[in-house]
Amino acid sequence: MSNKVITYYNAFDEWGRLDREPIEFIINMHHIQSLLPPEGRILDNGAGPGKYAMELAKLGYRMTLTDLTPKLVEIAKKKAEEYQVEDRFDGFYAANARDLGRFADHQFDASLMLGPLYHLQTQEGRVRAVQELNRVTKPGGLVFVAMMSRTKFLTTSLMYPEMWKPNHTVHGIADFLETGTFDHADEGRFTGAYYFDIAEIIPFMESQRFETVKLVGSSSIAGAMKPEQWDYWQQQGDEAYREIMQMILKESENPYMLGSASHLLYIGRKKS
Repeated sequence: MSNKVITYYNAFDEWGRLDREPIEFIINMHHIQSLLPPEGRILDNGAGPGKYAMELAKLGYRMTLTDLTPKLVEIAKKKAEEYQVEDRFDGFYAANARDLGRFADHQFDASLMLGPLYHLQTQEGRVRAVQELNRVTKPGGLVFVAMMSRTKFLTTSLMYPEMWKPNHTVHGIADFLETGTFDHADEGRFTGAYYFDIAEIIPFMESQRFETVKLVGSSSIAGAMKPEQWDYWQQQGDEAYREIMQMILKESENPYMLGSASHLLYIGRKKS
């Protein structure tokens, strides 16, 4: 699985994805920034090209970045130079989220893991990654962990079946709903992945010694909006647009809309 993930992300523009789908990044950064302590050492584990890490470095945090894909780690280094925040980084490492052995226990004041759980299809792998995140985070430190929603991917499969084989058949969808695992039948498409049943997220994280702060829908109610739909609200003026964004940010915490979000953000605190 690791080799398939690396091959996929060697060709995929993850930085551009968050530019093309900005609401996920906006909502996640809102919650991350509002809850982090004013200063500290932050691990961005499975950071991809480092879009979140760069923003946090700009805010003055000391950052450490890891990702499974060496090419993305190199891109992150270049981004840090481009944004002139390389002095805020304590290191850039190619590392598997299931093995953070290069880091000491309790090394970080807070930790992000905004991608690895998408690709870990076994319960053992997911548990190991979360245990490692717990180990390197200080007692009382916050963690921000991204997951993908089984409910939303069911919706996507029903709407665009030919794009998400084998979920183009009743049998394929039934298997997916039972297991949460997905392996694209078309070579070169999205890697093997795991989609969480929303009801299992909090119990899973709490079983690994985290205290839940909140669970939010990163793509929120606005995740399906098209550019022309965003343009309409922006044309209403700056004040109106700010009010709309505040509504969207507030609704990201509404538990009744979590199933409409493709990406979810679990926020927890490591138990002392």
